[in-house]
Amino acid sequence: MKKAVFCFIINFMNYFIITFGCQMNKSDSERIASVLEKNGYQLVSKENEADLILVNMCSVRQSAVDRVYGKAKGFAKLKTKNEKLKTVLTGCISQKDFKKFKNFFDYILSIKALSQWPEFLNEKRYFYYPNPRDEKFIEKFKAEYLKEKSKYSKNFSAFIPISTGCDNFCSFCIVPYVRGNLICRPHEDILKEIKFSVEAGAKEIWLLGQNVNRYRSNSKFKIQNSKLINFAKLLKIVNDIPGLQPTHHPPASRAPFWIRFTSPHPADFSDELIETMAKCQKVTPYLNLPVQSGDDEILKRMNRPYTVEQYKNLVKKIRVAFKKYRKDLEREITISTDVIVGFPGETEKQFKNTVKLFKEMKFDMAYIAKYSPRPGTAATKMKDDVSPEEKEKRYKILTGILKETALEKNKKFIGKEVEVLPEEQKNGFLIGKSHHYKTVKIQALNTNYKLLTTNFIGQFVKVKIIDALPWGLKGILV
Repeated sequence: MKKAVFCFIINFMNYFIITFGCQMNKSDSERIASVLEKNGYQLVSKENEADLILVNMCSVRQSAVDRVYGKAKGFAKLKTKNEKLKTVLTGCISQKDFKKFKNFFDYILSIKALSQWPEFLNEKRYFYYPNPRDEKFIEKFKAEYLKEKSKYSKNFSAFIPISTGCDNFCSFCIVPYVRGNLICRPHEDILKEIKFSVEAGAKEIWLLGQNVNRYRSNSKFKIQNSKLINFAKLLKIVNDIPGLQPTHHPPASRAPFWIRFTSPHPADFSDELIETMAKCQKVTPYLNLPVQSGDDEILKRMNRPYTVEQYKNLVKKIRVAFKKYRKDLEREITISTDVIVGFPGETEKQFKNTVKLFKEMKFDMAYIAKYSPRPGTAATKMKDDVSPEEKEKRYKILTGILKETALEKNKKFIGKEVEVLPEEQKNGFLIGKSHHYKTVKIQALNTNYKLLTTNFIGQFVKVKIIDALPWGLKGILV
């Protein structure tokens, strides 16, 4: 029987994955790795050691597409040194990029057809990337690939998709065209994967979806007199998973594992969800809440169904809820946002409304993008009339404001003891994320850094903050 499994990969055995994009892309890469290794592949640490190089891309931003082009050109040189080398492209690929990349890759495969990959890879070349909104394709695959087990790249942090696709059709966004319709995973599958991850030692659970708070799943058991599990109820169920007991006393964290999620949509944020977030102690005091613009007219053209005033009221509700239900440092929730500058037709006055919003909201962090047309989206029909120079100027203005507000927020942590989950060791320091999702650079008082790495990476630690920077904190181990 084993020989039958290995027949697909007789020509190449070593693989290497390059991932561009969001947490969902990273999660997809973990499932790809699991499928490949189940079929006999072995992970290598360098591109030039691989017989199969896989690129998991994202067409959402042009910068990511450009990076894929750069990588693809370099593969030609690698092939001169390794005749067995094959290359695969997958991920969120626009139809336009699919046509262009056919000349650069041996295989272009849909992630949703992951179960069939061993069969596809047995061919010399294979392109299988149908329109993800095609009814026959949806009916055949749906979100079945999410049933494949993940090979987590970090055993202490698990990306758990709860849905895939999106039905919002924001005019600037390509996700509905490359991911397809919103499809929610059965909550039973989600809980099974979370429990498995927690039992394996995961300290951080990320619930993922293009629009997590539109999650819906039919339930076999009653919760608050309802058979429908929405995102708020899912959070409550996950929060009630006990987790492993800490092996050290006193425990460094108040919870056996943390719950984070991304990305929510402001229009789908219910009062029930706000209260649930604040009450569930495993849900960390961090939220990324994309606003995209601080001007109502631009929001309307973006097809974002809320006003600036509604967004501000929502943030206020969330902040008030955490002050009501949380204690100590957790009373202050960290809020980051996404925003686009230079959207078609954005005037100087409309941009100043975004500036005003930034100053008023005092975000802890913001992911600022300079608008670039994405093929197939509604915004491509609009005139991209804001010059690259003006987009850069607006980007710098918002970054300057963010730098000030982020530093102001971070200074509040100086002298405080915070929970941190270290992810890596670099130049003698431990680097990790705090409970509030702040990047923390931890100074080691012990010079045995190797021992320090072994003991603390992937484990909750208490850190006393001694300094604050705009984009992070500095601290020492308690």
